[in-house]
Amino acid sequence: MYNFFVKADNKKNDRYFISGNDFNHIKNVLRMGIGEQFLVSCDNVSDLCEIQCIESDTVIAKIISENYQDTNLPIKIHLFQGLPKSDKLELIIQKAVELGITSVTPVSMKRSIVKIDDKKKNSKRERWQAIAEAAAKQSKRTNVPEVCEILSYKQMINVAKDLDLLLVPYECAEGMAATKDALSKIKGGMNVGIVIGPEGGFEPSEIDLATEAGGKIISLGSRILRCETAAITATAMCMLYSEMELK
Repeated sequence: MYNFFVKADNKKNDRYFISGNDFNHIKNVLRMGIGEQFLVSCDNVSDLCEIQCIESDTVIAKIISENYQDTNLPIKIHLFQGLPKSDKLELIIQKAVELGITSVTPVSMKRSIVKIDDKKKNSKRERWQAIAEAAAKQSKRTNVPEVCEILSYKQMINVAKDLDLLLVPYECAEGMAATKDALSKIKGGMNVGIVIGPEGGFEPSEIDLATEAGGKIISLGSRILRCETAAITATAMCMLYSEMELK
């Protein structure tokens, strides 16, 4: 079933008024007609709707089941990703959104090879946000996670230290025992941060800053993972734990 996101002012009583790109997609791409159903997500709620009328530039859909499904996690996961090469960040954003994250923040780290020009930052962010929206539609999210502006590592630490729990996948002498212990600290409603290094990993000084800010060093297993694999794995661990233990 298709899913569309609308703003609160597009809802009037028990109807949604859908225009713009989504109108074109419904009418001309999907060729949907009167009586066909789809999901509309608004204000973190997903309603089951049925097309009642198609006007010249607006689809009018009537709500037939409010709060039809809840795909939200019982926690909020904030992914801080060291800037990787090529289009790896696009893959990371797509999969992290599917897994349930709340936000993704690209971070410029000491071993980040990619340096994004200030003039290109806005266009890059728009591209990344569009990928997040498409992934949210595909995975039936009730909201679109935010792709935040690129931060320096110190700026990221200032943001992350205010979270309830900060996880830092890195070489860990305690192995998976440390991971198990860190995951056991997750409680419903928490804001959980995950910090992933770029291709070259973390500088020791960056790990020091993370631990000083309360970060918990964890392991993702005995194998060496690519940065994009590490991001997906760590997010999936938090998703799985919260779905199994907190719902």
